[in-house]
Amino acid sequence: MEETSRLRELEEKIGYHFQDQDLLWRSMCHSSYANERHIGRLKCNERLEFLGDAVLELVTSEFLYRTFPRMPEGDATKTRASIVCEQSLAFCAGSLSLGSYILLGRGELVSGGRERPSITSDAFEALIGAIYLDGGFTSAKEFIQKFVLSDLEHKKLFFDSKTILQERVQAQSEASLHYELIREEGPDHQKLFVVQAMLGDKVIGKGQGRTKKAAEQEAAYHALTGKS
Repeated sequence: MEETSRLRELEEKIGYHFQDQDLLWRSMCHSSYANERHIGRLKCNERLEFLGDAVLELVTSEFLYRTFPRMPEGDATKTRASIVCEQSLAFCAGSLSLGSYILLGRGELVSGGRERPSITSDAFEALIGAIYLDGGFTSAKEFIQKFVLSDLEHKKLFFDSKTILQERVQAQSEASLHYELIREEGPDHQKLFVVQAMLGDKVIGKGQGRTKKAAEQEAAYHALTGKS
């Protein structure tokens, strides 16, 4: 009953109501949850993620083609890659607090899976796939435009945070900007790196990610926005 209530809350948040509630449930079902309950890997969100990834790439490609008619193919490819990468989608998922709706096995739950970018970004793509199957291409496109392609200037701050922070530091301070690895968590195939951005000996931002580069990007973003 609690699962149903939470998923209804998610529907309200995204502004889309599913005809097939099983699709919504499956989009939030992580493989660890499916394995723990012995319901089979095909019941988790991996296949929906595969579909959602393709829909997201198509919608983003069309958006860039129509919005920037003078953008060369190479630049469009790089821009699309920055929009649909794991860290960026995790950022979009964070705006919905999507991690709080994902069904996780106990192991993933206690190890901080709700905040793990790989899990939240995958669930975000699975949600796109579920909306596509339930309501068609137009519904999926509306969702992507609302939660991925809107406010790109703010998202660009996130995508390019390390470069922007470096430029600001060079213009405003004589202290050196560098990044320090605080700790590593998890097994080798699913590492989580925690990094802090340092201006001289002062901590100005913290971040985490599956790679050091992703963690540094988030730390730079937090330094720019004043978030911890």
